[in-house]
Formats: sequence, C-alpha cells, structure tokens
Amino acid sequence: MTGRQKAKKMLGFCLILIAVPLTVAVGVWLFADRKYYPIAIAAALFSCLPFFLRFEKGRNNARELAVIAVMTAFSIVGRLVFAPIPGFKPVTAMTMITGVALGPESGFMVGSMTALVTNFYYGQGPWTPFQMFAWGILGFFSGFLGLKKQPKLPVLCIAGAVGGLLFSFLMDLWVVLAPGGDWSFSGYAAIFAAGLPVAALYSVSNVIFLLILAKPFLSKLDRIKKKYGLFDAADRQTETAAPGGTQ
Repeated sequence: MTGRQKAKKMLGFCLILIAVPLTVAVGVWLFADRKYYPIAIAAALFSCLPFFLRFEKGRNNARELAVIAVMTAFSIVGRLVFAPIPGFKPVTAMTMITGVALGPESGFMVGSMTALVTNFYYGQGPWTPFQMFAWGILGFFSGFLGLKKQPKLPVLCIAGAVGGLLFSFLMDLWVVLAPGGDWSFSGYAAIFAAGLPVAALYSVSNVIFLLILAKPFLSKLDRIKKKYGLFDAADRQTETAAPGGTQ
C-alpha cells in the first residue's frame, strides 16, 4: 500500500469515526431532531465517501460497488423479512460479515445504508441517523477482525453477541440524549435494563444468523475477491478457509 493510499484510508476512517458522529450530534442538539432527513442523507454521504476515496484508475471499482450493493440488498431484505419478529434481525450479522470479508469501510457502508433504506418501511425519524451509525460502526470494527485472516466462527459469534448489546447501548443513548430526554446515569441505566430482554434476543439472533450465514458468505466473498482482485485482496492476505475450518 502506497503512502497516498494510506492517507486516503486514514481520511476515510476519520470521516467514519468523527464526521458521522458529529453529524448525528448536530441532528440531536442543533436542530432538535427536526431535520432528521438532511442529517440522515449527510450521514449516508459520509458513510459512502471512505469507500469512494479508495477509487483509483485501473481498479475494479464497478465490481467492488456491485459486491457491496449485493451485500446491502441481502441485509435490507433480511431486516424486512423478519419484520414480524422484534429484535430478531440479520442486519448485524450481515454488516459483520461484510466488514470481515471486504474491510471496515464496506462494513460501515452496508450497515448505515441498511438502516436508511429499511426505515422507509419501518418509519423514518430522528432515530434513523443513530441506527445508521450504530449498525455502521459494528460493521466498521468487524473489519479489523479480518485484516489478516478470517476469524474462527466462535470469535465471530462472540463478537456478534457483544454487538447486539452494543447496538442497544447506542440506541438507548438516543433516548436519553434527544431533546426532552432526561439525561442521567441512573435514567440511562433504567432504560438499558428495561430493554435488556430485547437486547438479549438480538444478541442471540446475531449468533444464530452468524452460525448460518458466515461460512457460506465468507467463502463466496473470498473466492470473488481473489478471482477478480477486489478489495485489496493481495494486501489483506485472507485465507481461503471458512470460519471454523482448517486455519
């Protein structure tokens, strides 16, 4: 990886870790959640920019976009299909799989875009930017699990269980930080405790979906990367073995 590519990657990480949270914060405090559509669109733009910064002449940019679009579509359909079951969704599993296989930027993009698109069905609101960041950041940090080689399945499942609790933690913050909310550590603890059954169900669902989806998806994505030379396949040094297989 050249110095220019490293600089672009660092800029992309800054957009994800700084620009997106600041955008969400602006929506909460400056606009008092009245402008959530522009805030959601701005968050979506910042979610996509880190990936587009990687574009270079001669790269298979269109193919990479197609792969991310497919993963986003799977994640969107998964959330819609399981709409009747509260707290039982494959979104975190799909964003984690994307992050592990395709990198932190791609994981963040799939998570954030899934929240934005599916909320046209579930209902848009001031919670949308928070969901975009929450699912996106789970995909982003999952990307670091696969920088050298695919993690074993038990590691992914543990990360998925923790991710379910982290998602609930971030969404409960929206409740107490939103205008009119009563911020206090005791108030937040009470809200988090009240939502623990749903958070626990979501953590369990993450593990179930990872057990079902991780092996086939990671195996297919790994073959696609190596066949077409996508997503810095030469630099990431991912192994062909699926999680839980021979390492």
